[in-house]
Amino acid sequence: MCCVGDPVQCAGCQSPAGTIQAISTWCSSVTGSENMASDVSGNSSNSDQEKISGTIDHLDPDTCDIPSYVCEFVEKEIGNDFKSLKKVASLIETIAQEKKQLEEQVLTVSSEAPKRIQAALKNAEDTKEVLGHLLEKEAIVKDLIDKHLVQSAPWMEDLGLLIDQMEEVERHLSYLKWISQIEELSDNIQQHLMTNDVAEAANTLVSMAELAIKLQDSSCTHLLNFLRSTVQFWHKILKDKLTSDFEEVLNLIQWPFIGPLQSQSSPLSSSTSITDVYANLETLFSQLLKLQTSDELITKPKQMPEKYSLPVSPPITLPMQIMLSPLQKRFRYHFTGNRQTNALSKPEWYLTQVLMWIGNHSKFLQERIQPILNKASSSINAKLEFTKGLVMLVLEKLSVDIPCLLYDDILFCHLVDEVLLFQRELTSAHSYTGNLPNCMHILSEEVAFQRWLTVERKLALEKMDSMLSSESAWTSQYKDISDVDEMKVPDCAETFMTLLLVITDRYKNVPTASRKLKFLELQKDLVDDFRIRLTQVMKEESRSPLAFKYCAILNAVNYIGTVLGDWADNVFFLQLQQAALEVCTDTASSSKLQLGQLASMEISVFDDMINLLERLKSDMLSRQVEHVFREVKEAARIYKKERWLSLPSQSEQAMMSLSSTACPMLLTLRDRLLQMEQQLCHTLFKTVWQMLAEKLDMFIYQDVILANHFNEGGAAQLQFDMSRNLFPLFSHYCKKPENYFKHVKEACIILNLNVGPALLLKDVLQSATQSVEKSSLHSKLPTATAALNELGIYKLAPQDVEILFNLRTNWPNTGK
Repeated sequence: MCCVGDPVQCAGCQSPAGTIQAISTWCSSVTGSENMASDVSGNSSNSDQEKISGTIDHLDPDTCDIPSYVCEFVEKEIGNDFKSLKKVASLIETIAQEKKQLEEQVLTVSSEAPKRIQAALKNAEDTKEVLGHLLEKEAIVKDLIDKHLVQSAPWMEDLGLLIDQMEEVERHLSYLKWISQIEELSDNIQQHLMTNDVAEAANTLVSMAELAIKLQDSSCTHLLNFLRSTVQFWHKILKDKLTSDFEEVLNLIQWPFIGPLQSQSSPLSSSTSITDVYANLETLFSQLLKLQTSDELITKPKQMPEKYSLPVSPPITLPMQIMLSPLQKRFRYHFTGNRQTNALSKPEWYLTQVLMWIGNHSKFLQERIQPILNKASSSINAKLEFTKGLVMLVLEKLSVDIPCLLYDDILFCHLVDEVLLFQRELTSAHSYTGNLPNCMHILSEEVAFQRWLTVERKLALEKMDSMLSSESAWTSQYKDISDVDEMKVPDCAETFMTLLLVITDRYKNVPTASRKLKFLELQKDLVDDFRIRLTQVMKEESRSPLAFKYCAILNAVNYIGTVLGDWADNVFFLQLQQAALEVCTDTASSSKLQLGQLASMEISVFDDMINLLERLKSDMLSRQVEHVFREVKEAARIYKKERWLSLPSQSEQAMMSLSSTACPMLLTLRDRLLQMEQQLCHTLFKTVWQMLAEKLDMFIYQDVILANHFNEGGAAQLQFDMSRNLFPLFSHYCKKPENYFKHVKEACIILNLNVGPALLLKDVLQSATQSVEKSSLHSKLPTATAALNELGIYKLAPQDVEILFNLRTNWPNTGK
């Protein structure tokens, strides 16, 4: 170890062992210096760290084996080549410089750290001293405040008493000011009335009423009572005066207009007086309109019982109440009490009368009253306001009559019919909106609604009985009109769907979604009941699935399912679906899957019924197809036994003709297809012939082709029978009927393939089979499939083609 003391001298040393040992010793010292630097300060410069890491290759002294690292370092820089030892001098010099820099950093950090710590301690001591002074000052100020509070306590008590007295005086003063203001307004009204200035009196009364509304939450009950009584006093005086004058003007224009086509012109002689009358009408109407605020304040409006759940609507305006008053008297005179016009069996009398009154007064209200409201910046619609007043009379009448009719089905049903017609007329002819009180709110009351639902169900079932027992139940009303009778709907099915449509129209305007859902459940129950009845009739006719009645039932099932599917996309039923979703969510009565399907519109409210009808339709179609297939199969028994091995070749015949044994089969098939086409609608018949074609395809392929062997003549005859006779039977229903007989068509191609191409194809298939046995399926099978595709073979597998080749007898004799 000649160089341990002075590493620089290792440049002249030629001992590898000594060199390695020296480097190892030096690196250990460097590592120690680096650890010291990192322990003293974490702020060493990035450049110095990069130099160190460049030298020692990111050495971690805590986890790295130093000697091993040094050995790897020397091995990397020098290796086994002794000539490279001349690099050692430069390496040691570089490492020595880096060591020196690290030592300088350690010394610098070691000298700066105590200064920083000392400065921090001094700052902490100064801060502590300042805080102590502040605490002393805080204690002195606190003592001064406590002394001051003790000295000022008597003054505060005296001052509090004075403040309470001042506040009480202010309240009394404010109370007197309100009384003074009320008396001032009252005096103003009196002065205006003395000078006959009714308009200003009405304006002042409005101010007084607004003042009462402003103070209605006050705890000064006596003041409120005084104010209300004052408002009521002047309101009665002004109302009586204006009402009297307004009624005189109404009498001059012969209000109300009772006659259906009565002229609405005044009998006054001069046009000037007519103008004056309508000017007075406008003035008085406007003044009465100003009294609306005080009228609402002191008058409690008459309301229907809460069980009817009428929508909240503003009360009828005061001038309109006066205009409605004579009509209300007439209505109550004729349709209450013991009058002959008050008959429970004749609700149409008062309903029609109300509609006539609305119609007779509509023009006057729109031309004369509505402009007055518009000028007063009112949002009220005169005609709707007038209509609402008359409708409220009808609602009162219904609330009295309905309890008397609950147990008489005929009268109750008649009342419901008339009310629904009345409501429809209000909506369509007079634009009476559904958010106003209407007759449907009365019918939606719990007891009346349940009775309505019961009667609706009972009458619907009775109509179903009558429509199914009718002589024309299974015949179509439009059988002689092909364009209209496309679906060949029997009369019972069309009548039933009309019944459901009428029920929908009847409950469409019911105000609440829960009530509508009850009717929807009724409709679904009726559909299910009708389906069960159709099923019962179908089972009676199942022995003759091609009979007229059986086909009519099938058409009925298809028609009902189609209509329900169309209804499912209707906006009204989509809204009911959303309502049903909310009900299911609240009651948690449905599965999460069903809730998700309802929410995503994957299913509809009629899906359960549609699925049951589809199942019934599928079952009936299968019965028909199976019945026809059995007949065709029976007629084909002789054709299956045809001597396909001994038939003459095509060249030996002057002209190809249909096999005589195939005639019964084809005739039976033709007759049944024509029969079903005439009796079934287009969509059903399309499904039937496609199902039948599929079964015939497999039957001929399995029972005729695979069960026999064919010579050249037999194969040609089979192809002629199929392509020129069987397939054309279906050409009327589609352009390419052979696509529905893929097994038969492709089998005929194989059986009629010329010998040469057949041998080549056979070799390809055999090669493919051998390749499969040698586990090279992926390379050879596509070749066989491609060869089959070139010939038009897509349905049959290579194995099926080999079986068909074995059925051919016209192979050349190869001597094997």
